[in-house]
Amino acid sequence: MSDVAVKASYAFLEPLGLTGRGGTTERVLAVLREAIIGFELAPGEDIDKSALCERLGVSRFPVSEALARLQGEGLVEILPQRGTRVSRIRLAEVRQSMFIRRALEAQAVRSLALDHDDRLLPTLERNLRYQEAAAEAGDRRGFHLLDLEFHLTLLDALGFARVKAAVEAARANLDRVRRLLSSPRHIALTLVDHQAIVTALRSGDADAAASAMEAHLDSVITELVAFAAENPTLFEDL
Repeated sequence: MSDVAVKASYAFLEPLGLTGRGGTTERVLAVLREAIIGFELAPGEDIDKSALCERLGVSRFPVSEALARLQGEGLVEILPQRGTRVSRIRLAEVRQSMFIRRALEAQAVRSLALDHDDRLLPTLERNLRYQEAAAEAGDRRGFHLLDLEFHLTLLDALGFARVKAAVEAARANLDRVRRLLSSPRHIALTLVDHQAIVTALRSGDADAAASAMEAHLDSVITELVAFAAENPTLFEDL
């Protein structure tokens, strides 16, 4: 069997089976989103819908619906008469998403440094201990989830639902980038950044908290631009 045929079999995906939480379309969506974010389906790669249906054990309808929703998220492109492929990463969109996050999350920690619930710091400190353990164990996926939890904890503590929704919408476009940069070095630097944010919150220093958050998010763009220069085939607009 050729390499192309092996790839088209999607052996890295688990068949969905007849049971599971959520509707079939939602389950297909979750599986494909994770495969794209985790780079099992690479940027620019064509998607074989028939092979996906066969591997997942589902009809074409939920696969088509899931791909349509992934197109809305900017993760796939549906090309009339040509098929579907995984979208390459668009640096311009990543920059816009990070701009939104930087503005809102820096202001969030600035506000929280001056006024926060007594449960916030213990929650963040517990999260940092888990981050340290994940970093030491080389658990990249576990660290990624704890990283998300760290930022969500801050937004939940702020208590502004519309701000949280805006940040989460921006973050959706950054998930692949976060996985792409999840090297041991990046994880170590992220942990240091998170510790600096918590230190500023603990001392009630609003300016230091905002500066620490801005530096944390700026470093992602700096590292991504360097990575893109070395791996141009993954990106759309270099």
